[in-house]
Amino acid sequence: MSVLVLILAVSAACCLGFGFVLQQNAAQKAPLSDFLRPRLLLDLMKVPRWLGGIGLMVAGMVLGAIALGHGEISLVEPLLATNLLFALALSRHQTKQPLGRQGWSGLALLAGGVCAFILAGQPHSGHAISNPLRHWLIIGVTVGLALLLTTFAKRSRLSSGPVLLAIAAGLLYGVQDALTRVSGQRFSEGGLTEVLTGWQPYGVLVIGVTGLILVQSAFETAPLRMSLPALTAAQPLAGILCGVGFLGDRLRTDTGALAWEAAGLAAVVVGIVLLGLHPAMPCGTGEREPARDLQPH
Repeated sequence: MSVLVLILAVSAACCLGFGFVLQQNAAQKAPLSDFLRPRLLLDLMKVPRWLGGIGLMVAGMVLGAIALGHGEISLVEPLLATNLLFALALSRHQTKQPLGRQGWSGLALLAGGVCAFILAGQPHSGHAISNPLRHWLIIGVTVGLALLLTTFAKRSRLSSGPVLLAIAAGLLYGVQDALTRVSGQRFSEGGLTEVLTGWQPYGVLVIGVTGLILVQSAFETAPLRMSLPALTAAQPLAGILCGVGFLGDRLRTDTGALAWEAAGLAAVVVGIVLLGLHPAMPCGTGEREPARDLQPH
């Protein structure tokens, strides 16, 4: 594994984790009438804390894109999932909660699962699948599932809705990472003209804005511990699916390696859930703040 890719991916995870916490701190005060509407972003743009969180998220996405340009998506995505460790660190600083058995267990499972998956799978580059049907099938199924989850979330927005929205956003972000890597490859091959003549960068933009609305709506209607674990777990799974499905990523496929890869991904998901449900994670105000509280003081 390239040291550069490791540094870039972990730095991206740090920015994303800190950014998510700041975004949720602001979004939980947004009026419920903004739920799943672009107006939510317009209202949140008035809040300095949210803008700081978005700035960190953008920095994380840029670092992640550079990491994807130097490494396989099947390698970068599990490393990006460690953003929850940094989110927990900032949340713990805010809430003064000790890690305890649950926190340390989640940390060990997440870190150990990432290491097990990478060491067992040994992600490496192969030949990308040129069949466009394969591309559209995988992207279509993933995006379609995200839209289906969003539809269900609109019907149950204060119960299971935030979790469904977070999963949907994670799936979209996984596809976005895959399209970002394709755009980077096109840039390397033909420069800016080659990038702008393809549909991938525009897909990145549309998916990014859509995912942002879903994430902020999830943050608006529920504590961070309900939404962030689902988001963090769904993104690497979708990214790895795209990487292996059509980007040409290769993993070891012997029986022992597959067993360790599956165990590693399972440990990552369980660790994410344990950390996300940790008492240090912000639990929200419990009451809706009036819309005027969104104005900066």
